[in-house]
This record gives sequence, structure tokens and C-alpha cells, in this order.
Amino acid sequence: MQHRIVVLGAGYTGAIAAGRLARRLRPEDVAITLVNAEPDFVERVRMHQLAAGQELKARPFEEMFAGTGVALKLARVTGVDVDRRTVAVTSVDGISGQEEELEYDTLVYALGSGWHDAGVPGAAEHAHEVASRPGALRLRERLAGLDAGQSVVVVGGGLTGLEAATEIAEARPDLDVSLAASGALGDWLSPKGRRHLRGVFDGLGITAHEHTAVTAVEADRVTTADGTEIPAAVTVWTTGFAVHPIARATSLEVTDRGQIVVDATMRSVSHPDVYAVGDAAMAMGPGDKPLRMSCASGTPMAWQAADAIAARLTGRKLPHAPLRYFNQCISLGRRQGLIQFVTADDRAVPSALTGRLAARYKELVCKGAAWGVAHPMLGMPARRRPVVRRQDVGEALPRLSSPVSR
Repeated sequence: MQHRIVVLGAGYTGAIAAGRLARRLRPEDVAITLVNAEPDFVERVRMHQLAAGQELKARPFEEMFAGTGVALKLARVTGVDVDRRTVAVTSVDGISGQEEELEYDTLVYALGSGWHDAGVPGAAEHAHEVASRPGALRLRERLAGLDAGQSVVVVGGGLTGLEAATEIAEARPDLDVSLAASGALGDWLSPKGRRHLRGVFDGLGITAHEHTAVTAVEADRVTTADGTEIPAAVTVWTTGFAVHPIARATSLEVTDRGQIVVDATMRSVSHPDVYAVGDAAMAMGPGDKPLRMSCASGTPMAWQAADAIAARLTGRKLPHAPLRYFNQCISLGRRQGLIQFVTADDRAVPSALTGRLAARYKELVCKGAAWGVAHPMLGMPARRRPVVRRQDVGEALPRLSSPVSR
């Protein structure tokens, strides 16, 4: 009888976890179902490019997972019952809106995050976001309709804000682009990184409103904490992410932000048959610091979860994927970039790569991330995949006293 693994969400972490599980386990032993609302892979790290008018390569999951044994279920997740080990979904394929319940033996929760308006008045009604493809496409349409000289304000001075502001300014030099940051521009970067960032902003004509907290958003302006009004025909909101709310509605142990608390193998500390990866999980990294929400964190988390699941099911030694940072890769338009090298716990060191070489480096990183999702079967011939040992399954994944019928 096959062990049922259900993976929720096919962003970077969910898709990588599903593909890696298919590499590690035999299709005779496991049934892997990947649940996602869209039929193709969304390169979230490129949403600022999409918003600025660029076309992105289509990456259909049917092609990416062909021959892997991973079954794609096109549906939206509406609920998870971790006590009954079931997932409620609404189909977006075939009969639209059809409700269904999926049963699992092991769940990989990778529903990720979306944009977070932080409760700022008017942000949800008037601001645009680039955390999703629909949001990026709406912003793209709005930017295309702007006349020369109109203003765009990007709120948020983190990586997403920097990339959005520079991409828009480069694509539309006729617009008045500015960025509002709560601290100094790039204040977490090394001196070399900050100098390069300011030089790019100056070259693109981007105004930096530093130490500026936006407290309200209207259709044509934003208001700051000191009462200053900044004209904004378009406001782009990039102040942070909010995790998908479904985990909070379960009996899983979660943080105040709704992230699932996991151990070093990405296994839920409260429900051993549930693993969480990416933005949905609270995992600790070097220096006992929580990993930040990012692709750089999510990819090794997905590796670790998939390898731990496979090890527990086959009775092998638990592996360990190093959860550490090496650099922060920032695109600053298509011609400029910034690679800030960091310590294992994500603190900037003096070294940084800048300019066109950094832009090419970042492009290779983006392509490499998508390539890793698209080639999940490379690296382990099927004949070498270990067999799931039934005596280990019971020990690794405790059953309920009244198990769900299969």
C-alpha cells in the first residue's frame, strides 16, 4: 500500500520538495500529490520584472514533472485538518469550484506568503503589490497607463522594494519614481554596497525618502508619520510578507505570525506527520536566529524536509542540509546588480560584487533556481532509490487511534 505524501503549494519550496521526494523514493512505495492553484511555475523573484513590462518564460508543471511520478492537483487549499490528516481543496481544473478532501500520511506544507499591508489605512484599497503574479500583472497594466511625469512611490526599503523601484525606473525613465524606507537606504549593506546602491539610484533618478514611515495611502498620494504628503499616481507596497492563514486555523503549533514551528528537519514540533518549508515555517538558522522569508532560506529547507522524510520512511540516517547564508543577490534593473556577501547568519561583510557582473550573477542565480525546480529527477537513478520499510513507517509517523479510512 503506497504511502501518501501531499505537498501543498508549488512555489520554489513546494515544487523542489515534491521533485526531491520523487528522486529519493520509489513510485511503487509512495504516491506524491502536489496541490497548486496555477498550472505553471511562478518565478516569484522575477515579479518586479513582470510588473515593469517584461515577458517571462512559461514553465508548465506538466512538462516540469513529466515522468517523475509527481501528480499535479490543480486546486485551492481551503482547509487542513491535521488531526484527521485531511486537506480540503476546491478544484480549479475541470469542474470549477468542486470541493474535495485529500487524505495524507505525510503532509508538506508550503503555502508560502503574500504581501502584508501592515494595517496601514488605504494600503489594501489603493496600493499595488508584486508578491504574486496577479498583483504584478495589475501593476503592469497600471504602469502602462501612466503618462510621462507621473509619480510612482515604492514603500519599503528591503530587497523587494529596491528591485521594484530600480526595475520600474529603468523601464520607464519618464516617470518620477521614489522609494520610502523606514531607515537609511540599504542600511544593512556594507559601505561598498551602500555606495553602489546610492549611485544606481542617482543614475536612475530615483528619490530616496529615508527614515520615512508611511502611515496612510490614498489614490493619489501617501502620507508619512510627520504629516508630509508625497504625490503617488501609483503606490507599490513592499514592506513585508504575511504567511498564508490556513495553518493558524489548525491545531499545529504556530508563531504569532502564523508560521509553523519546526525542528531541524523541518518537521512540525506538534504533529510529526507534518513538515513545513519556506515562508510558512519558523526554522532556526546559525546563531539561533530565525531564517528570513526568502528563496535563499526556502530552498535548503525544502532539501532538508524531503531528505528527512525519505530517510525516515526508508530507515536511513537522517541527513543534514546546512541552513546558512552566503550572499544577498539584488537586481537593480537589467544592467546593474549588487551581490552583498554575508556571514552564515546573514550579516553583511565588507565584500560585495557590483555593476554588470553582479547583474549577470543575479540572473544566473534566478535561472539556476528555476532550473532546479524543473529538473527534480537528476542525480539518482531509479534502481538506487531505497525501498520504504513498512516497519519504519509506524515508528516515524505515529498513527491516530482511529486512522482515516484509505
